[in-house]
Amino acid sequence: MHWCVNVVTGPDGEASAVLLRAGEVVDGVEISRSRRTAVRRDVDLARGPARLCAALGLDRAVYGRYLLGDGPVRLRPPAAPLPPETIAAGPRVGVTGAHDLPWRFWIDADPTVSAYRRHVPRRA
Repeated sequence: MHWCVNVVTGPDGEASAVLLRAGEVVDGVEISRSRRTAVRRDVDLARGPARLCAALGLDRAVYGRYLLGDGPVRLRPPAAPLPPETIAAGPRVGVTGAHDLPWRFWIDADPTVSAYRRHVPRRA
């Protein structure tokens, strides 16, 4: 079983969330490496939603936690806003419905972004 992080971005009762698909481990690299011993390169530690959770040690214990204050996970804004031209968008990954909608966003050319693989239906 794998864990993924969905961050709710709106008020209660309104459907609004973002799946965190990847990230760069900037502090605690050795701890993350101990959790993901098969990884050879640091850029691969948190490359993918389940790998991100494994590298950061996230599981059910962080469910429902507030992410803007103190706690086991804390989201902070970047030091400077990213120029809009550095944000890329494309089709979703690993879903069967609405897989062609450009609802996946990432920082263009970032080495920690998981590779896009088009959904291929399995034959029964």
